[in-house]
Amino acid sequence: MSILVQRHDFDIGAEIAQLRAGRTDIGAVCSFVGTVRDVPLLLEHYPGMTERMLETLEHQARQRFDLRSVRIVHRYGDLAPGDNIVLVLTLSRHRQPAFDGANFIMDSLKTQAPFWKLEKGTWIDQRPADVKAVKNWQQNKSLRP
Repeated sequence: MSILVQRHDFDIGAEIAQLRAGRTDIGAVCSFVGTVRDVPLLLEHYPGMTERMLETLEHQARQRFDLRSVRIVHRYGDLAPGDNIVLVLTLSRHRQPAFDGANFIMDSLKTQAPFWKLEKGTWIDQRPADVKAVKNWQQNKSLRP
């Protein structure tokens, strides 16, 4: 399965190995791991809707960047500083599509996936820079601002 939304942590090396197993058409693996900064975080999501949105982002990235494989793992629940939150893996024949695909997925995920973050008793809104990055992708620009 290429989309996982789960409470438990993930093993980055095992996730990469699983996607690469038996593949000789892969020239690039790009990975992004998001972690909790400084203070504990409660991350909630809308089951069913969240997975569908992540599947949509995966499909868009595969089509747009000619990716051979994608894996998105996103955690929810109570997370402590230093915990992993999200893993995005993009595999392609060459490095640039893998980089661009990972950036596109993360920028889109931060603004479009139905996750809610509670930090120090305050719900965290979208960052203006993330919204701007998604607008750039929508305008068909290949690189972040």
